[in-house]
Amino acid sequence: MAFSPLLTLHISAGMVGMFSGTAAMIFRKGSPRHEQAGKVFVASMLTMAATATWLAFLKHQSDNVGGGIITFYLIATAWLTARRRDGETSIWDWVALVVPLWGGIGGWIKGMQAVRGHTGLEGLPLVMTFFMGSVMLLAAAGDIRMLARHGVFGTQRLVRHLWRMCFGLFIATGSFFLGQGSNIFPSIIKQSDLLLIPALLPLVLLVFWFFRVRFSSAYKSKPAAAMARGA
Repeated sequence: MAFSPLLTLHISAGMVGMFSGTAAMIFRKGSPRHEQAGKVFVASMLTMAATATWLAFLKHQSDNVGGGIITFYLIATAWLTARRRDGETSIWDWVALVVPLWGGIGGWIKGMQAVRGHTGLEGLPLVMTFFMGSVMLLAAAGDIRMLARHGVFGTQRLVRHLWRMCFGLFIATGSFFLGQGSNIFPSIIKQSDLLLIPALLPLVLLVFWFFRVRFSSAYKSKPAAAMARGA
């Protein structure tokens, strides 16, 4: 395979994103270590998503183009949520809303067409197609709710920030450990399903932090901006 600087950048950014993202999810929200890891995570994930989208476009891989765009959307909106004040929105939120609507509606249409036998899927499991479509529709509903209420406030803002960061990280770990990256691991590891553990870890962390932030009094007593700062 010919050397590709863009592919090298994509892989490097993805690896940095997975390590820094895992660290940011483990560190206490609002701590200096969380802030530092979060900055690295955002920069690396946006780079990884942008390069993935362009590489997939060059190879005419429409599903991967969509995956890159969705990942960029999730990380970018999560970062904006953390950087803004309560009740703050902009015209870019209306522009960004196009992405989850396109991903959600398009995912369900593609899934239903596959069920009826009209089209095939580009290697993506049917269940995952419906799953991703549903998540994108939930993201769109959250965006519409935010715009209707002229922003998000307090704990809700932190929850929005966290779940989008975690799910963006899940797309990266799933793509690596269960996708092309799985080719670098020995057959015995792949056959034992051990790669499911790191691939699904971001979803476990998403559930853990959702309940901890949503229902813990410790996070309700502090400003959301201070807890989410830096990521």
